Amino acid sequence: MKYKLLGASGLRVSEIVLGTMTFGEEWGWGASKEESRKIFDAYAARGGNFLDTANRYTEGTSEKWVGEFVGSERDRFVIGTKYTLSMRFDDPNGSGNHRKNLVRSLDASLRRLGTDHVDLYWLHAWDFLTPIEEVMRALDDVVRAGKVLYVGVSDTPAWIVSRANTLAELRGLSPFVALQVEYSLVERTPERELLPMARALDLAVTPWAPLGSGLLTGKFTRREAEAGARLKPDSKKRSETNLAIAREVDAVAEEIGRPSSHVALSWLRSRPGNILPIVGARTAAQLEESLGCLDFELRDEDVRRLDEASRIPLGFPHDFLAGEYVRRIVLGDKGSDIESHRKEWLP
Repeated sequence: MKYKLLGASGLRVSEIVLGTMTFGEEWGWGASKEESRKIFDAYAARGGNFLDTANRYTEGTSEKWVGEFVGSERDRFVIGTKYTLSMRFDDPNGSGNHRKNLVRSLDASLRRLGTDHVDLYWLHAWDFLTPIEEVMRALDDVVRAGKVLYVGVSDTPAWIVSRANTLAELRGLSPFVALQVEYSLVERTPERELLPMARALDLAVTPWAPLGSGLLTGKFTRREAEAGARLKPDSKKRSETNLAIAREVDAVAEEIGRPSSHVALSWLRSRPGNILPIVGARTAAQLEESLGCLDFELRDEDVRRLDEASRIPLGFPHDFLAGEYVRRIVLGDKGSDIESHRKEWLP
């Protein structure tokens, strides 16, 4: 396990984040306490230190168990938890991004975690009701109070994140240092706005569902190969387009002698920017397999092959501005001779 800086901060975090949404069986599909402990221990044994949880995960059990597992080693770990989502559905103030819910949720999370501070506090999802000014002021207040060290933002449009960090910069408030989004070979839409913004603002990106909710592990597509019949699309995630991408992942995996999950995670880790995939598991064996992606890198030709198989249209204005005619009238005949040191900002 190697370590990276978390965005524009000086915080050192593992290159793989342990997702703990599976810690607890309240939702009918998670891991028992015994198995969750094995998952945690396997991650820590590899040098992992970055834990991702939320107040809502398994109705609070995830936070409780993370706090127990960390125990006396609290200072070794970077704990990130979240607020926004409702724990009391009949209360109009029991959810959202506003100050009342933020303060109440944070205090409850600290009690469940058994700690006096959270290393990274995430806004979980944008509510489109709370003013940006209120959010950034309230987050800065809990940082100044010592209850939170850094703040991040999840599942929020790029224009809101960029405006929030500009506001924080102008007013001397704590800026977002990390962005959490769904991102994988079967969900590349963040490349349109969110990822270029993250690179420009030096935000770490922690992708959730990096294996496409299991589609990129090969468990569906290899089953069809064994049966000798192609699976029929049955959902947006398992569309014909996404199944074709998964088959290409399987093909690369077969050629290099690796599990499909290694290929999918290695492609993600090869993307430009500060990318830290969140890997969850229901068993320690599943986690151990996923962590095997740290032991190798895809060949350049494999990365290009997967890029092409999963490419999406970036839409307006990106595709418009990339057109040969438009580029010529924007940059002139010497445009191709101009080198930019900021190309890493581009999709």
